[in-house]
Amino acid sequence: MKAKLTVDKAYRIDRVSDHLYDAFVEHLGRDVYGGVYDPESPVADDMGFRKDLLQMVRDLKIPQVRYPGGNFCSGYQWEDGIGPRENRPRRLDLAFQSMETNEIGVNEFQEWARRAGTETMMTVNMGSRGVQDARNLFEYCNFPAGSYWSDLRISHGYKEPYGIKTWCLGNEMDGEWQICHWSADLYGQKATETAKLFKWMDPETEIIMCGTSSPGQSTLGSWERGVLEHAYEHVDLMDMHIYFKNYINDTQNYLGSALTFDEYIKNGIAALDYMKVIKKSKRTINLAFNEWNVWFILEDTDRRKAKEDFWKPAPSLLEDYFTFEDALVVGDMLISMLKRADRVKTACISQLVNVNAPFMTEVGGPGSWKQTIFYPYMHACLYGRGTAVQTPVECELYDSKEFCDVPYLSAVSVWDEEAGTVTVFAINRSVKEQMELTCDLRSYGDPCLLEHLVLHDEDPKAHNSLAEPERVKPVNSTLPGKMDKGCYTTSLLPMSWNVLRFSCK
Repeated sequence: MKAKLTVDKAYRIDRVSDHLYDAFVEHLGRDVYGGVYDPESPVADDMGFRKDLLQMVRDLKIPQVRYPGGNFCSGYQWEDGIGPRENRPRRLDLAFQSMETNEIGVNEFQEWARRAGTETMMTVNMGSRGVQDARNLFEYCNFPAGSYWSDLRISHGYKEPYGIKTWCLGNEMDGEWQICHWSADLYGQKATETAKLFKWMDPETEIIMCGTSSPGQSTLGSWERGVLEHAYEHVDLMDMHIYFKNYINDTQNYLGSALTFDEYIKNGIAALDYMKVIKKSKRTINLAFNEWNVWFILEDTDRRKAKEDFWKPAPSLLEDYFTFEDALVVGDMLISMLKRADRVKTACISQLVNVNAPFMTEVGGPGSWKQTIFYPYMHACLYGRGTAVQTPVECELYDSKEFCDVPYLSAVSVWDEEAGTVTVFAINRSVKEQMELTCDLRSYGDPCLLEHLVLHDEDPKAHNSLAEPERVKPVNSTLPGKMDKGCYTTSLLPMSWNVLRFSCK
């Protein structure tokens, strides 16, 4: 099988937002308790934060982490998590039938973020609470001094305001599973009034509203219209969520999932731009995907079997063991977002640690390991910064049980003009055939291959674990390659994620 892609610096899409590589931490399962905060672990620091996770966030330069939810935030009382720990109440978490101890709250998470070299994207409770409580939290976090809530923060030992710039107005408010799900009209009014108060306190605040929470929602389009009828002039981004899994256990079909994501992005942009016309606005609202990932749920990922196992702190929930084929789909989702870098400005991989996450820990112990999906995310974090470039592909197509005309080659490129490099992210979706790939880079003068990283396994169900942490990991390609007058030809293994990096100085 042969394929060709063209990388031309004239085909710029837009500069890639660093926030395309954000992450998500929620008070769910062992994401916070046992992941972020694990004081019993020998690798915990003086505040009980796991140093291996802190180092990972620093290494990937993750710019921002969404907190504290998720479904959790729609029933969360943020005041429970401030002040002396001995005075903090234990609360029922109705979203996940767990007990929230409130050992970690706003201030502790801000300290974790500081040590991790990242920022916080704060999500407010727009479910069981509302505008006034959101305003109080904003004031507690961001106002310097002299008001009730800012002075309360100072009395808790945190003199300097946090200056949190990005605020999410609730979570998945279109979903009936949400605590206090509202209509589009009612949520749009609440979101608008909250955004106004935030902007009055800090005009530079970035506001993210809830869009449709999955491509399968029947309200896709009508929800956005209803919310934006009120909120268009007051918000900056619209948050949509998406997860994929191999429902029918068909790898070749599963590898076409990104076509659904491409369409979802297209529909989100269309809904936003339709309202721009209706409102006769000069503002352009862009997209955020503050929850995105695959979701390969095994039978034992929720280990609560009996009634007495519920309503306990930090249960083991959604601790997926992702497979190699999952890693390919995650890579393809990153490619989809990079192809629309002009409109997709924020994305949070969901979640950061232990809960359907790229990074897993031995709770209470020293061990940790990287799941298969970690590696495409890592490569994008490290090499996907710069300007996204349209990358036309010429290749054969295939049909599967759910998709038609799926290109065997999925690819996008990022040009880092400052570093003088071009990175091509490419997936061979064929489960059987090797692909001879030609990369036309002639517009960059005399390019030179720096490295060709490949993630591949003959077993699509292969996964990593504490016992085998490197069962699946990227390696340098051993397949021959040839550069001829600015065109580089090499081979891509069947069912493989590839990162080809070129020097173009």
